[in-house]
Amino acid sequence: MTTITPQHIRAWLERSAQTFEAQKGYLSDLDSPIGDADHGTNMARGFAKAVEKLATTPDADISALLKTVSMTLMSTVGGASGPLYGTFFLRASAAVAGKAELTLVDLAALLTAGMDGIVQRGRAEPGDKTMIDALLPAVNALKASVEQGTDLITALEGCVSAAEAGMQATISLQARKGRASYLGERSIGHQDPGATSVMYLLAALRDAVKG
Repeated sequence: MTTITPQHIRAWLERSAQTFEAQKGYLSDLDSPIGDADHGTNMARGFAKAVEKLATTPDADISALLKTVSMTLMSTVGGASGPLYGTFFLRASAAVAGKAELTLVDLAALLTAGMDGIVQRGRAEPGDKTMIDALLPAVNALKASVEQGTDLITALEGCVSAAEAGMQATISLQARKGRASYLGERSIGHQDPGATSVMYLLAALRDAVKG
């Protein structure tokens, strides 16, 4: 397989919704000591609503599917997650405008644009104990796969592995952004829920493309 189709994107978003529903308790438990204890509930609700919207959206171009998700997340997800993930999908949709299928190069551009949108909106940097600590290594791994000429599935496996390593690395970090930053050193020792949801999102993409 060399390309990602609109059907893969739809399957990605449906798998994401299923994952967030299954993991909403765990994500909210992660959020409890350093946040509002609602990250899992918010993500599950937002992606469930997004999938509802997609059910009435024909398989048009990929950009349109991603923009639908963006608008839905911004209007239904509370806290910081809605604007950040909404921005991710909005920038991602713009990056692949007019594309009927995505190559690995296109996918790297999609994720890079989404990440850049999050950075611009949230002002987070690597090491701040945020979703960027999982997303940046994942994007860098995908870019490396492009340069190395890696096949799509192998590239996605590497992308998810990098996200998982970044997620786990947040445990030892002190939060410097968001509500968790108010805890200072007490935020150390807790895995960041946003980094965890990024890993789940990318794992859902890998699984959707693998089929």
